[in-house]
Amino acid sequence: MVGSRRRARALALQALYEIDSVEHEAGTVLDRILASEQMSEENAAFVRGLVNGALDKKDKIDAKIQKFAPAWPIEQIPAVDRNILRLAIFEILFDNKVSMKVAINEAVELAKAFGAENSPKFVNGVLGSISALASS
Repeated sequence: MVGSRRRARALALQALYEIDSVEHEAGTVLDRILASEQMSEENAAFVRGLVNGALDKKDKIDAKIQKFAPAWPIEQIPAVDRNILRLAIFEILFDNKVSMKVAINEAVELAKAFGAENSPKFVNGVLGSISALASS
């Protein structure tokens, strides 16, 4: 289950990255990405829920990123890191289907797999600050 959920989060990140970078329509991106994957309906729904939820709450999520990474204007954060943060912050603050620890760990793993050398540390730092606020 962990592997399939991690793969689903990676696909959600891929979709968010494309939507953010080239402004393709979310439904079209999701349909194309999910059509190329062999996954259960449950995991496909999980991907759609993550992407649509993160997009729906994007303004609130981006405000949290700006608050906890004030040295980095949102547009200057690398697109991969920005969208990993959006995904994880959606899970931590709005979705509440996994623990904060799981959401942070999954985000750091995505940052290790897809981000730059400093991405895991940056993602972990921002999410650590947000989780401290959320748990207080």
